[in-house]
Amino acid sequence: MTIYSKTASGAAIAMFSLTAAFIGGISRADDTIPQGSTQTAAKSAPISEPVPVAYAVLQDSLPILSQPAAPEDQAASPSQSEKSYTSLTALVADTDVDAPLNEEERCLASAVFYEARSETPLGQLAVARVVINRGKSSRFGNSLCGVVRQPGQFSFVRGGVIPQPDTNHPHWKRAVAISRIALDNKWVSPAEGALYFHARRVNPGWARPRVAVIDNHIFYR
Repeated sequence: MTIYSKTASGAAIAMFSLTAAFIGGISRADDTIPQGSTQTAAKSAPISEPVPVAYAVLQDSLPILSQPAAPEDQAASPSQSEKSYTSLTALVADTDVDAPLNEEERCLASAVFYEARSETPLGQLAVARVVINRGKSSRFGNSLCGVVRQPGQFSFVRGGVIPQPDTNHPHWKRAVAISRIALDNKWVSPAEGALYFHARRVNPGWARPRVAVIDNHIFYR
């Protein structure tokens, strides 16, 4: 009986060992499946969800609600200060000449009209800047009208009276535009800093630092 029991026990132990070995072999076999086989199987698996290609295309055609388009009648045009001009002539053409003139603007425009109406826009601008520079200097009148009316300075002035120009004349309108450009400092004068000028045909009998020669005028500091 003792021998039988030991034999039975040994057999049981042997069966248990074989069973465990078989189960362990299955586990180890699963662990040793090449990873490439698993990835291949995954790649060959059918796709259960469609790729939303159509949605991606439609999405580009949808309006962006966070950036609504401005109505056509509310489209803002760039102001004059935001524009870039390639020439003084273009700036003159775009300058408002119909707005009412104050007394200072009228005196300045009169100086441009009577002294340089046959000159180019640059020549007219240089004359306007001389009047403005004199107005800022303590050596001349304390206003633009005071500068223009100063005795012996401008030949078109008689007895401190500025003649009434023809305000419908195209040269007057351009003189107004040049005056406003000069007052607002919208264009740099080639004779910047000048305080004096005279026609080329005139010999003033004095010598001052020359700044520029523009059209028919010579400008000095």
